Amino acid sequence: MKAVFYTAYGDPDVLQYGEQPEPRLGPDSVLVDVRASSVNPVDWKITAGYLDAALPTYFPVIPGWDLAGVVVQPGPAAPEFAAGDEVIGYARMDTVGLGTFAERVAAPVRSLARKPRNTTWAEAATMPLAGLTAYQSLAALEVGEGDVVLVHNGAGGVGTYAIQIARAWGARVLATTSEKNFDFLRSLGAEPVAYGEGVGDRVRTTAPDGVTSIVDFVGGDDWSATLENLRSPGRVASVVDQSVTGHGGRYIFVRPDAADLSALTELVEAGKVRPIVAATFPLDRAADAFRSSIDGPRGKIAILMGSDEGSGKSVAA
Repeated sequence: MKAVFYTAYGDPDVLQYGEQPEPRLGPDSVLVDVRASSVNPVDWKITAGYLDAALPTYFPVIPGWDLAGVVVQPGPAAPEFAAGDEVIGYARMDTVGLGTFAERVAAPVRSLARKPRNTTWAEAATMPLAGLTAYQSLAALEVGEGDVVLVHNGAGGVGTYAIQIARAWGARVLATTSEKNFDFLRSLGAEPVAYGEGVGDRVRTTAPDGVTSIVDFVGGDDWSATLENLRSPGRVASVVDQSVTGHGGRYIFVRPDAADLSALTELVEAGKVRPIVAATFPLDRAADAFRSSIDGPRGKIAILMGSDEGSGKSVAA
């Protein structure tokens, strides 16, 4: 099968495109004909070797954890799916080696859910990791009706999902970003706040009574600078900075969860959440997709396995 892979850590230039062995189907896995994947910052960080101490790595590595595709064959202990089913998945395993930048993947059944009927393959492929990260962060803080949520890095892949999910759950949403993204965030239902020095004052101006929850998807100093605006002690979560636990908050490391992914599918089908695709790239241009992700786009970068995606539209252009 065709796949993208690398044999040593490095920048995007280490990515190669060529033949790799077909995946072997285990009892708890589902063989998927992958139609699209997407790039997450963790992908190029792993490729650069930044997570070597945390995740055992076996070369050659096929990167990628997101997939959208069609079931070819379920394993004998995976009766949840049948050949022909359209699925999405956050196919992370406990080791790095066999990822989703490939024509076929043997994905753990626990990582899969039904693909939304109203999305393209590219849109669907952006949902699993980013959408689950947002969903699980907000769920950990029990965000709901009447909450005022502050999202740090609202224009990023995770932030765009967090804004929409929080709104769907009945919350008012503030989100930090650069001024060029203000109108974009308003279109998602958020009240934009410029990030950087003085962000706490700007949040106070926008929400004089404070916020009930803070979710951080970028790290740095902004999230801690806005703790003074938090009127509900401990209702803060970060996916980047583990020091959040010292403030009574939660450090979130997203987990594959079929039930959460199915709930996200329902939100998308109901029109309450829409995937934001910044751009699409063919599989053999994965290095360019990495570079585009490193530049910090609005939303997510998708990778297409074939040419049957239609226009591969850019929702966030």
